[in-house]
Amino acid sequence: MVQPAASPPHRAPASPEREPSTRGTEGMTSSYTALAATIRATGLMDRRYGYYWSLIVACVASFAFLLALAVWLGDSWWQLVLAALLGPLLTQFGFLGHDAAHRQIFVSAAWNEWTARVLSGVFAGLSYGWWRGKHNRHHARPNQEGSDPDIASGVLTFTADVAAGRRTPVRGWFVSHQGWLFFPLLTLEGINLTWAGIQHLTTQKDVPHRSTELTLIALRLSVYVVALLVLLSPVKALAFFLVQMAVFGLCLGASFAPNHKGMPIVPRTMKLDFLHRQVLMSRNVRGNVLVDELMGGLNYQIEHHLFPSMPRPSLRHAQPIVRRHCVSHGVPYTEVGLWTSYAIVVDYLNHVGLQARGPFDCPLAGQLGR
Repeated sequence: MVQPAASPPHRAPASPEREPSTRGTEGMTSSYTALAATIRATGLMDRRYGYYWSLIVACVASFAFLLALAVWLGDSWWQLVLAALLGPLLTQFGFLGHDAAHRQIFVSAAWNEWTARVLSGVFAGLSYGWWRGKHNRHHARPNQEGSDPDIASGVLTFTADVAAGRRTPVRGWFVSHQGWLFFPLLTLEGINLTWAGIQHLTTQKDVPHRSTELTLIALRLSVYVVALLVLLSPVKALAFFLVQMAVFGLCLGASFAPNHKGMPIVPRTMKLDFLHRQVLMSRNVRGNVLVDELMGGLNYQIEHHLFPSMPRPSLRHAQPIVRRHCVSHGVPYTEVGLWTSYAIVVDYLNHVGLQARGPFDCPLAGQLGR
């Protein structure tokens, strides 16, 4: 069954036809409509049940295999190898939760929602209810100050305005070196995401199925800790937990970081049409089938933002269509290699607030208005 090409994830922002357009870009809305029609005609929005069921079964089977291997190894330091392998596997469950939340897997909204809730909560320990709201705000206005929670003020500084307020000697040093600290800090991201989800579920009463999510995550964490203490000595159990969470956070962060960091920052009051908003603030990462799987398809970030409900394996087939469309309409389409993307992220973070250029620095800045 073909899904509407512009259909957004659960509670996503309004369709591009409803987006306020910037002066001089009225034609870009119809341009996106034409692109969406082309994508629909190719069948790339069709559900890919075989791919997703195979991936889900493979991930669950791999999880069961690692669990059996852990029982067989017993109280051994070799368990840390399994901990390192478990990190990337749990990342795959996170990607599956992401895809289901965007309604990429099933036609049914309920099936997608519960798949995301169970896979994220039971295996990855993440809250679907917390992540969904945060991620939908990001998709609505990527890299826009005051709107995108992914560039909000936190440990790291992503915008010049925030950097300007961090000029004490210690904080200033941290801001000017945060690019080099970025990847080491990602080792804490697994713990951060788990805690953020639990905190959201315990403080926000209006989260759908809040009690179910809390139960799933609490039960998962309890069983995890008890299993480690039964199999391993306390020191080895702690080491296993820290290695697994560090690798998990690093894998997740390394997949999400190249997509928008170092791309233009949009001022709070600037209005853009849907096509420009999603393409100009996103970056694709070149690679191969292995890169596609390791990054969960997020290396096709432009296509994902334009068509968030497109199944993951269809994104690479949509890429040449989207690229040709952008080139023909004069919309810059950014794609770099994986290591280049990481270098861009590090350089950008080290120089946040030190750049002389404006926040929305791209060839269309003058045309679109500031």
